[in-house]
Amino acid sequence: MSARDENFPEESLIGHLIELRRRLLRGVAFLMLVFVALLPVANKLYSWLAAPMLAKLPVGGHQIAIDPLSPFFTPIKLAFFAALMLSMPFLIYQAWAFVAPGLYKHEKRYALPLLASAVTLFYAGCAFAYYLVLPMVFAFLQRVTPVGVEAMPDITHYLDFVLVLFLAFGASFEVPVAVVVLVLLGLVTPQQLKEARGYVVVGIFIVAAVITPPDAISQLMLALPMMLLYEIGVIAAGFVASRPAHATES
Repeated sequence: MSARDENFPEESLIGHLIELRRRLLRGVAFLMLVFVALLPVANKLYSWLAAPMLAKLPVGGHQIAIDPLSPFFTPIKLAFFAALMLSMPFLIYQAWAFVAPGLYKHEKRYALPLLASAVTLFYAGCAFAYYLVLPMVFAFLQRVTPVGVEAMPDITHYLDFVLVLFLAFGASFEVPVAVVVLVLLGLVTPQQLKEARGYVVVGIFIVAAVITPPDAISQLMLALPMMLLYEIGVIAAGFVASRPAHATES
């Protein structure tokens, strides 16, 4: 073996590390660029985010800031989260560009649609939480508020509450992608997924109870879409599993 052949693994590793560093720097730079661009409209972003709650407060109701610095830091925190959300397609593309050269042809065939589906479903979960879940949750909370108690939510607590809800619904909407991946990896079959439907329903309600706020509305609003998405995932997994063997070979 020549000296060049002996050094090849080390040169290959260094090349991969350089490429990884380049992709990470691109991703961080793009994220910071979007974050800086959103800073001037951070207060408007927060006003938009708070609209579902403010619409359900009694006449004259408003938010408060317990921490003196929260009026400054809370919109900035929201701007960073929004920048991360907007940058997600670009960040995922950078990860894809790094790993794609090492994938087989059939892996590339499935990886790109799964990544696109994952991003789309995450956005769909956040939109579902904002437009449907939040108005229903706050309407319910206003109805059960004791007489004589005036609701004045803290802006930081509200933001944390909404971000947790967004992450919970965004991640939960990934159920079809997770189901298809399990089938592609050979860990389960579509028939096993159908037979386990009852256990999955119980598990979904347990997960919904754990990751959502302690009210029945948000738990049901998470559990019902997850059950529907599970069925969609089973259908998609059946389609993937029924493809001829030669269609998945490199």
